[in-house]
Amino acid sequence: MSDGALGLLSPARADLPPGDEGSVITSVETYALSVPLPRTIADATAFLTAWTVPVVEIRTADGRVGTGISGVHCGPELLCQVIDRYYAPALVGTSAEDILGTWKRLYWLPTHWIGRSGVVHMGLSMVDIALWDLAAQRAEVPLWRLLGGTADPIETYNTDGGWLNLGVADLVRDLQSLVDRGWRRVKIKVGKANWREDAVRVRSVRQAVGADITLMCDANQRWDFATANRMLPVLTEVGMDWFEEPVHADDIEAHRRLQQTGAIDVAAGESLYSYHAFASFIAADALRVVQVDVTRVGGVTEWLQIASHAAARGLRLVPHAGDMMQVHQHLVGTVLTESPPLVEFIPWTQDVFRHRSVVRDGYVERPQAPGASSAVAAGARERWQVKGVGATTTLDR
Repeated sequence: MSDGALGLLSPARADLPPGDEGSVITSVETYALSVPLPRTIADATAFLTAWTVPVVEIRTADGRVGTGISGVHCGPELLCQVIDRYYAPALVGTSAEDILGTWKRLYWLPTHWIGRSGVVHMGLSMVDIALWDLAAQRAEVPLWRLLGGTADPIETYNTDGGWLNLGVADLVRDLQSLVDRGWRRVKIKVGKANWREDAVRVRSVRQAVGADITLMCDANQRWDFATANRMLPVLTEVGMDWFEEPVHADDIEAHRRLQQTGAIDVAAGESLYSYHAFASFIAADALRVVQVDVTRVGGVTEWLQIASHAAARGLRLVPHAGDMMQVHQHLVGTVLTESPPLVEFIPWTQDVFRHRSVVRDGYVERPQAPGASSAVAAGARERWQVKGVGATTTLDR
């Protein structure tokens, strides 16, 4: 039975294929870890002092544990509550092998009426990641190999240096330090109240790092179309590779107009939660860089669908990494695309996980341990677990 007064268990087991008994889900546990950052950082929407990793652990009758994760700076209890109160009772007693069937079943629970995006969908993502983690463990291979991905190292770009609360001198120093450590692609946060300040910042960075370094910028939705349009000539001047979330995430028309007006690629996806949302943006030619995030869409299952859709249309696939790349290091390089795979790297939560990512000269090496690299390290809960968040739901026998 469950911790607390969940009282929603359905003890009857689903019909299972022969030999599938070991994959019966016997318990679902949620919790959250809040990891302090080395320094306070800011983009155009928030000041951050910590990054929180909501976790779900799905245990099966054969003794395996599949781990699903997300990444947020507020509201981890909401993701855990969705799983505890609605998804866990629908999971226990069923087969962890039926990934797609489980996805559809959870998606069409009554929570669909209030959550086709946002918290409810992010909770579905956590469950789906855990099921794929179990599948890779059962196959005794890392997830990228289960998905048929390339074994080659994957290039990363680094976001952890271009923060908006840094003065120009510190901004330049931070980004130059990333370049000195091997990154050839770095991102700058923009979105100051006065766009002219952003113009000074991006010009200063370009002058400091030189013409051979690829620069991207991210406004985190803080501009209207007119302000974003004013910045386009400046971004073109400094050779900006892409312009990320320039306006409100739901404004397809403004994204489309910016994409048609300038020569710089528009990037979006951090705040899109479904295949249908991405398909609408792609159909409108409103973005050229597709930043689908496995923690925002419905997990690995929906990520693969979106990635294939984008790649088939010749778009660049560069995930936003709310998971700090932990799962995405498996997903990039698993679909056919003409552009080289690329993934965002931010190092904040490396110590949370049993298997840390390995990055050398800006390239992440493919993980070799079976699973999705999502298992939590011993001692992480003792150090960072958020009190009062999470519950355990078990199978009645």
